[in-house]
Amino acid sequence: MKNRKGSSDVYKVVKLIRDRNYDPVIVFAFSRRDCESLALQMSKLEFTDDEEKRLIAEVFTHAIDSLSEEDQRLPQLTAALPLLQRGIGIHHSGLLPILKEVVEILFGEGLIKALFATETFSMGLNMPAKTVVFVAARKFDGESFRWLTGGEYIQMSGRAGRRGLDERGITILMFDEKMEPEQAKKILKGNTDPLKSSFHLGYNMLLNLLRADEADPQYIISKSFAQFQADRALPEAEAKLLSLEDSMAKIDLSGFENDITEYTRLVSQKDSLFDEIRSYVFKPQYIVPFLQPGRLVKVTDFEHRAEFGWGVIINFTKRTKPSKNSSGQGDRYIVDVLLNCDPTTLGGASLRVGPREPKQAGEWAVIPCSLKMFERISAVRVYIPKDLKLKDNRLAVGKSVTEVEKRFSQVVPELDPKEDQSINEENFSTLLRKLETVEDKLSSSSLKNSIEAEGKDFERMLKLYKEREQIEEDLKATKRMVKLARGHIMKDELKRMKRVLRRAGFISHGDVVEMKGRTACEINTADELVITELMLGGNFNEMAPEVVVALLSCFVFDERSDESLVLQPQLQKALNLLREVATRIGVITQECKIPLDIEEYVQSFEPGAMRVMYEWASGKSFVEVCKMTTMFEGSIIRCMRRLEELLLQLRAAAKSIGNTELQEKFEAGSEKLKRGVAFQASLYL
Repeated sequence: MKNRKGSSDVYKVVKLIRDRNYDPVIVFAFSRRDCESLALQMSKLEFTDDEEKRLIAEVFTHAIDSLSEEDQRLPQLTAALPLLQRGIGIHHSGLLPILKEVVEILFGEGLIKALFATETFSMGLNMPAKTVVFVAARKFDGESFRWLTGGEYIQMSGRAGRRGLDERGITILMFDEKMEPEQAKKILKGNTDPLKSSFHLGYNMLLNLLRADEADPQYIISKSFAQFQADRALPEAEAKLLSLEDSMAKIDLSGFENDITEYTRLVSQKDSLFDEIRSYVFKPQYIVPFLQPGRLVKVTDFEHRAEFGWGVIINFTKRTKPSKNSSGQGDRYIVDVLLNCDPTTLGGASLRVGPREPKQAGEWAVIPCSLKMFERISAVRVYIPKDLKLKDNRLAVGKSVTEVEKRFSQVVPELDPKEDQSINEENFSTLLRKLETVEDKLSSSSLKNSIEAEGKDFERMLKLYKEREQIEEDLKATKRMVKLARGHIMKDELKRMKRVLRRAGFISHGDVVEMKGRTACEINTADELVITELMLGGNFNEMAPEVVVALLSCFVFDERSDESLVLQPQLQKALNLLREVATRIGVITQECKIPLDIEEYVQSFEPGAMRVMYEWASGKSFVEVCKMTTMFEGSIIRCMRRLEELLLQLRAAAKSIGNTELQEKFEAGSEKLKRGVAFQASLYL
C-alpha cells in the first residue's frame, strides 16, 4: 500500500540534491511503473541551462532521425524529450531500445542530472554518479517481497562517486517500514552475494553431447563448477546433517504426532478453502454493489503480511484501463478505506502505510486499497461525517468501529455470500460445503483437551510440531546435498532426461540421436521438445507465416499478461495445438519421474503477445500494435528480437532435416518481422 503523500518525499530528496549540487543522481526504483511515476513528479524541477537544453534536443533529434515519421510520433518518444531537456531521464527494460541508448549517452555526457532507473542500470554499464538514492529497502524477486541483499546494495550504491571528479560518493537509502538493526547491518555491511554455479542440464545440451562421438554427459557434469562446489560443501553438509538429526531427536511430541499432523492438515485445508471462497466473494461483479460508504470491511495487506483489522469504506473508483502491473480485474477498483494506521508511516518518508502496532496508539487515516486486500466484508454500516479531513471526524468514525466490535464480541456480522451477494456458482457452493465439513471436524477435535490433560500447553505443542516439520524439510534437503556431493550431481536427473528423450522418440534405446533429436539440437532459445514435436508433427504446414510468428511468441514472451485474451480463430486453433503438444510432453516428463506440474508447464507458454505479433507480421505499424496492448514498448521489441533469433534457429533446423517448405515459411516469417523501429540499428554501432 502506498501513502498518497509518501511518493512526494522522493521529490523533496531530489530537490535537496539539486540545491546542494550533489547531482548527477541515480534514483533506483524496483519497478518500471515506479520509475516513470517518480520521474514525472520531477517535471517542475530544472537541472539544465539553455545550452544544455539545446545539446539534449540536438542529440535526441539526430538519434530519432532514422525512424519513420510515424515512429517518431510514438507516445514514449514525444513524452521523453520535455523531461530530458530538464535533465531528467528514465531507464528500464520497458523503454524503446533507441530511447534507452539516448538516455545512456546523455547521462554519460553529464547532460542528464537525475536518472530514475531499475537495478538493471547497475549491471554492465559504467555510468557512475555523485549520488545514489534507493526509494525502498525491499524488492520483489519474482516470488515475494524481500530485503535487499548486501551484494545488491553494494552493486547499486557502488555507482555513487565518480573517479577523478568526486572526493566521495553519497548514498541515500529511504525506508518505508521499520527495520531491525541486524537486518540493516546485513544490507549495509554484509558480504557480496556468493558465487554459485548456474550450470543447468538442458535437453539441447544433452542431445548435442550424445550426438558428439567422444562426449560423455556424465564426464562433462563431473568437471563442472557445480560439481566442484558440491565437493567442497560436503564437510559442512555432513556437519549440518548431524546437527539437524540432533535437533530432531530433542523434540518430544509425547505421542501426539499423528493427531497433530491431522489437526494441522485440517487447519491448512481450512485456510486454503477460505482463500478460494474469498476470491469469489470479492469478484467485482459480486462485491461492487456493496461498496457503499460506511460499510465495515476487514483489510489485510497480504503481500506484506500486515493486518489492519476492520475499517470503513469511504468511496471507490474504477480505473478506465488496467495498469501495466495489475494482477487482475480486482486491481481496476481502488477503494478508499478509513483504517487504524501506524502514525509513523503516515506522510513523512514512508512509501507504504502500516497498521497500528499492538499496545500503541494509532491514527485513523483514509488509505486507497485494492479488492485483493479485502479479507471480510460486514453487513454493518456506520455513519460518516461529510468532512473527513478533520482528525476529530476520523476519530469519531474509528470509535464507531470499535463500538461495533465490542457490541458483537469481536465477531462482526458479515454479508451472506448466497443470500446477500447472490453467488450461485456451483463451484462456490462446493467450496462452502467443504469448508463447513472441515470446520465441523476441527470443532469436534478433542486434541486440545487431550494435550492439556497430559499437562502440556496446546499452542506450545503446535509450535514444536511446526519446528519439527521445518527440521524434516531441512533434513531432506541436506541428505540430498550429501548424497550428491558423495557421488555425481545430476546423476538421477540425467537418467530421467534420457528416459524422456527415448519415450518421445528423440533418441534410440542405444542413445543414438534420431531425426527428432537432430532437429532439437538446433534450438536453444525455447522449449526444444515442444517446438520439435510441432515441426515434425506437421502442425506448422497449414499455418500462414503470420500465424507461425504469433504462435512462436508463446515460447519467447516472458511477461505475464493480465489482459482478457481474445484471439482470432486461427490463432486460438494454433494455441490449442501448442497446449495439446505441451500436455503430451508434460505427461511423458511426469511419467519419467521428473517433478513437473503439467498445468503450470502448459500455462508457461504465455499467449499474451500473440495478437500483437500477428498484427505486426501482417503489416500493421508499431503505433497501431502498441494501441492494442498495455505492454511496454520495450517488452514488445524484446519479444520481436527474440522471435527473430528463434526463427533463425528453426530455419537451420528445417534445413538440417531437408524440409525446404518449412525453411521458406520460417524465412517468410522472419522477413515480415524484421522492419521498422523494432529492428532499428544501435546508436553505438
